[in-house]
Amino acid sequence: MLKIGMGYDIHRLTEGRKLMIGCVELPSAKGLAGHSDGDVLVHAIIDAVLGACSLGDIGYHFPDDDPEFEGIAGRELLGRIHGKIAKMGRVEHIDSTVVMERPKLAPHIEAMQEAISGALKIPIDKISIKAKTAEGLGPVGREEAIEAYAVALVDL
Repeated sequence: MLKIGMGYDIHRLTEGRKLMIGCVELPSAKGLAGHSDGDVLVHAIIDAVLGACSLGDIGYHFPDDDPEFEGIAGRELLGRIHGKIAKMGRVEHIDSTVVMERPKLAPHIEAMQEAISGALKIPIDKISIKAKTAEGLGPVGREEAIEAYAVALVDL
């Protein structure tokens, strides 16, 4: 049975952190605040996959008050999610959008697809990552935050 899930995440930009998006470190003076590495794209994808499987959300599986997950990499979180759903079914497709002003995401999308496909153990052509700006509007447009949206199709 095919099921669909939707995910969303937003994190504040802050100094003194690496900017991790889609398991790839991007060149930036600021990174994303968070208990983990703050990877908004990975977090949105995880919520989409969990939603398709009716397994709750990322906070349920990786609570931000648990020291085990402090600073944990998005790639590790994706691997753990794969482990949770592998017996139930498989991810058939992910479509995602990252909304940020800069740096430009296009040069990094293929590396992100490769990292995510490796962690979820699915072919790279099943992962779509798009980049948008907020056209200077809101916290994303003012470069205070980055947000991501994802939809996952899962065969259960």
